[in-house]
Amino acid sequence: MDAKRELTSVDLAALVTELNRYEGAKVDKAYLYDDDLLRFRMRDFDRGRVELMIEVGDVKRAHVADPDHVADAPGRPPNFAMMLRNRLSGADFAGVEQYEFDRILVFEFERDDADTRIVAELFGPGNVAVLDESGDVVRSLETVRLKSRTVAPGSQYGFPESRIHPLKMGYDAFVRRMEESDTDVVRTLATQLNFGGLYGEELCSRAGVEKTLDIADADDDVYHALYDAIDRLAERLREGDVDPRIYLDDDRVVDVTPFPLEEREGLDAEVYDSFNAAVDDYFHRLEREPEEETSTGRERPDFEAEIAKQERIIEQQEGAIEGFEEEAEAERERAEALYADYDLVDEIISTVRSAREEGHGWDDIEATLAEGAERGIPAAEAVVDVNPKEGTVTVDLDGTRVPVDPSMGVEKNADQRYQEAKRVEGKKEGALAAIENTRDELEAVKRRREEWEADDGDDEEDVDEEPRDRDWLSMASVPIKQPEHWYEEFRWFHTSDGFLVVGGRNADENEALVKKYMEGNDRFFHAQAHGGPVTILKATGPSEKARDVDFPQSSLDEAAQFAVSYSSVWKDGRFAGDAYMVDPDQVSKTPESGEYIEKGGFVIRGDRTYFRDVSASVAVGIQCEPETRVIGGPPSAVEPQAATTLRLEPGKYAQNDAAKLCYRRFKERFTDESFVRKIASPDRIQEFLPPGGSDIVDE
Repeated sequence: MDAKRELTSVDLAALVTELNRYEGAKVDKAYLYDDDLLRFRMRDFDRGRVELMIEVGDVKRAHVADPDHVADAPGRPPNFAMMLRNRLSGADFAGVEQYEFDRILVFEFERDDADTRIVAELFGPGNVAVLDESGDVVRSLETVRLKSRTVAPGSQYGFPESRIHPLKMGYDAFVRRMEESDTDVVRTLATQLNFGGLYGEELCSRAGVEKTLDIADADDDVYHALYDAIDRLAERLREGDVDPRIYLDDDRVVDVTPFPLEEREGLDAEVYDSFNAAVDDYFHRLEREPEEETSTGRERPDFEAEIAKQERIIEQQEGAIEGFEEEAEAERERAEALYADYDLVDEIISTVRSAREEGHGWDDIEATLAEGAERGIPAAEAVVDVNPKEGTVTVDLDGTRVPVDPSMGVEKNADQRYQEAKRVEGKKEGALAAIENTRDELEAVKRRREEWEADDGDDEEDVDEEPRDRDWLSMASVPIKQPEHWYEEFRWFHTSDGFLVVGGRNADENEALVKKYMEGNDRFFHAQAHGGPVTILKATGPSEKARDVDFPQSSLDEAAQFAVSYSSVWKDGRFAGDAYMVDPDQVSKTPESGEYIEKGGFVIRGDRTYFRDVSASVAVGIQCEPETRVIGGPPSAVEPQAATTLRLEPGKYAQNDAAKLCYRRFKERFTDESFVRKIASPDRIQEFLPPGGSDIVDE
């Protein structure tokens, strides 16, 4: 059984009540992990530390986490996290609500100078948008520009088109929606009423209705049983009456739900006091469960499960498209029926409108219409339902039932039906685009399976041979391997001879490098210019035994180029500069008598080895093996280690703009664009770009 990786609309409805109990907690800091996981560290007067997690990648979740389940903060915060800190530090958490019955949560934060809303889209590709008080997007993880909505900095945030809210439907509206379908009961609940597959099946089980029952064979007893089951579910969600469960299959967590489900009765279950705690524990355990390994020791992805999942999605999307077509056609038929019986409908509208204007209540109007029907008055006989809540009457026009708003004339009622048909057809267009994307994803999974099996076969036949070169750029899915290293909090690269070079970005990092990480066998480099980084060519790692190293000239030259390129030489627009090298014992923080050393500065005593007229040039690239990450530094060191690179020189594009240009170039080169987005976002690329303007050198 596939493990659940995304929260459902029902899950979010249950979570909202519990998350709102943290109202009033103050935000300390915000963090961003791997471009899709946000963490808000908050303080609550009663509960102490509160960790709010929002993930919108392959896993989609939102909950408060146990501090023991939270990973250490990433090294250097990306721009998105810094923006959140600037807007939210010291803000009060003012609550969260679910948008309609969609998988969207809107978090409210209040601060004296400005309020902020965080919109978490836990569906499709996933996204997080930060909104100001007017609803304009300050920034978003992903930019969305569609015909139906826009999510982009500076624009008004656009929610997806509202879907049916099945927990707020009246009985008559529920029956109408069900009867508009031509498939079975469970598929109608899942797709047309937006419950999804699991809760569509669960509602059938709770109502005692056969899941495969054709809608054409459903009667009032079936509809009443289903509607009562929905009403009971809605009441428990409104009252926060949860009884959470984590379900296990062969000791693996596979689902978490706010209530015990009849559809999960065959699985082992663990009971929790709160749904939030269950969700937190579920995803924490899901991350840590071991992957199944093949006899060769390689972890084999569950391609079959992913293929089956995509095929199920396609089936649901096809059903939705079919439903949209039927719904649009039905709306047009209603509009045409209004015009076909124009005089009759006009009489009904005039009668009801006059009664309302004279102060008659809906109950009186319904009773009057019933009396008129008994007397055989055609207009009264045509009215089959009065809905005081909606302020409408439903008329039967030669077998076509049409809700009519008496406050509008026949033409406006008909136009409303035509507009609804257009809206539904717009949803169909979106669904058609979505199904094409899903088909592409299905084909990509199949290609990945073929590539994996081909590689696996090669491993078995050629175990003694060197690994073959892989065409990373054309692979449909590039595997991600991202271990953490101590030096990633600084600028860094590995020389063409394999030695590590680290450099400071500011005075604090310069101090830390010299005090904590420079050892006796290392080499200290600095540009012969003010405002350059401390650059250390490491002989060994922090945990390795010290040893004397005879550094190759190529590594010394590359370290010198690194020191020059990330100094004020680049910022001044110069294409070359000088650098020098000394031993660690020549570096001191003790100034001469009467002198002062500013923070991040050092006194150099003794002879220096100079590197003259060193080129200010860097390369930034994407490394795919043995690890997947952005790398940057001297071209001679970076280019052999990366699957693809770009060279840069001092130029006109600001650092952040140059990073975005590089990102676009890399996306064009890789078939697997999602890999580039996860590994080489503009924020990560920017970490490897020198301060000041840059140009990309055309190859």
